[in-house]
Amino acid sequence: MLKVIVACANGAGSSLMIKLKVEKVLKKLEIPASIHHCSLSEGKSSATQYNVVFCPLNFVSMFDRAKESGVTIIGLRNILSEVEIEEKLVAAGIK
Repeated sequence: MLKVIVACANGAGSSLMIKLKVEKVLKKLEIPASIHHCSLSEGKSSATQYNVVFCPLNFVSMFDRAKESGVTIIGLRNILSEVEIEEKLVAAGIK
């Protein structure tokens, strides 16, 4: 099962909206996953425990340490775009 974390500035509104979109796309792609949403600070400290991190594009660099340890970091330009989420999952080899 894929372990996914979704992070935004405060871990409330945006991350929850991204989480719902990611859930929908993963279900469509038939990829079983557990998804957690949180603030950037929590996400940064726990990212290495996950397979994939989703965050707004401007926060990707906060996850460089997790990326170095093999975590896939996906930055989203449009956090509500299921098309972008799917394209970036496929481009990352997750399908």
